[in-house]
Amino acid sequence: MSNAECKAKNGGRCTCTHDPCSRKGICCECVAYHRMNGEVPGCFFSPKGERTYDRTIAAFIADQKGR
Repeated sequence: MSNAECKAKNGGRCTCTHDPCSRKGICCECVAYHRMNGEVPGCFFSPKGERTYDRTIAAFIADQKGR
């Protein structure tokens, strides 16, 4: 699937609120980017946790415990 097809399919379902992100809706690029940086993509967080823009693993674990 091309990036354009991926974005068309997933763009409307992407829960990330970081609008200037060029990877928004392109899941494979998003996951690879965050993994390379030792982070977790925003779509794995609760809505409240996602809005902090803290994508660290520690923040993800804290967010999951707070659910």
